[in-house]
Amino acid sequence: MAVRGATVLTRPARAEVAEAPPMHRLHVPTPNLLPLAVGTFDTFGPEARADFPHRHTFYEIVHVTGGTGSHVVDLARWPLRPPHLCVIVPGQVHHWEDARDLEGSLLLFTDHFLVDHPEDRELLRRLGGRPWLSLDPVAQSSTTRLMDDLHEEYRRGADGFDTVLRSLLHVLVVRAARAARLSGSPLPAPVRTRADVVAVEFARLIADADPALWSVAACAERIGVSPGHLTEAVKTATGRTPGRLIREARTAEAKRLLARTDLTVRQVAVRVGLADPAYFCRFFRRETGVSPGDFRRGGEIHHDHRIPSIAANWRRP
Repeated sequence: MAVRGATVLTRPARAEVAEAPPMHRLHVPTPNLLPLAVGTFDTFGPEARADFPHRHTFYEIVHVTGGTGSHVVDLARWPLRPPHLCVIVPGQVHHWEDARDLEGSLLLFTDHFLVDHPEDRELLRRLGGRPWLSLDPVAQSSTTRLMDDLHEEYRRGADGFDTVLRSLLHVLVVRAARAARLSGSPLPAPVRTRADVVAVEFARLIADADPALWSVAACAERIGVSPGHLTEAVKTATGRTPGRLIREARTAEAKRLLARTDLTVRQVAVRVGLADPAYFCRFFRRETGVSPGDFRRGGEIHHDHRIPSIAANWRRP
């Protein structure tokens, strides 16, 4: 059972739990929606309090402001004495144990949402090694304000909201790292391999939205590695190929231009490095499921970033 626009959070059969924790994915029902969701425990519904071990393909940051019980991450059990901040990274196993009256906010996002701040991937990975932070009054006040701002930006969807959301997330990650250091629980030391450096540099190149660099060969040449080495490094760091990430960046830029400018489809095609309008239309339809013209004519339907299942209370189908 897939919850439209949220996560697959179904209780597995007992035999399934015995074999391996289920993997949950952040489902974005149409390609133009942000790979991010913000809500409260009540907004996401009872499955946000899942009491069976499971894993994610996405990041989850949880700000717990009330409740009792424990949160189990990997093999560590963390008792609830709110306020807390919890960071769960892709692949970690977690669940809530004997949780009662949970209150707080949840922030779910995929790796692709970190394109503006690729260095945050490492901070999040290190925070995942010490996922449970108790917040002092100053840190709690700061975190509450940030979460409120994230909720408001996500809800309103005003001009530039995606940039603001990425900036607020960056601030939250940096402050969480500070809180970990101040609590006397330093983060695990960073692992800086050559593959890490290559992957971060690749993310910076495609974030610049320069069509001349939207090819694996061009990026590899700029970084000074072979295309094969670039592919291996990026796949190790992100789980996806550089070609896939380049297609996502090209598509995202095309959608921005179609939604926010009066450029013709032919002009948009050139701007994203695809000089043949017919090929661009095929590319766009393959990546989004709609033609460039239909996307532009879709108005608010296609440009609504919010995920339906968290715009209202979660319901079972």
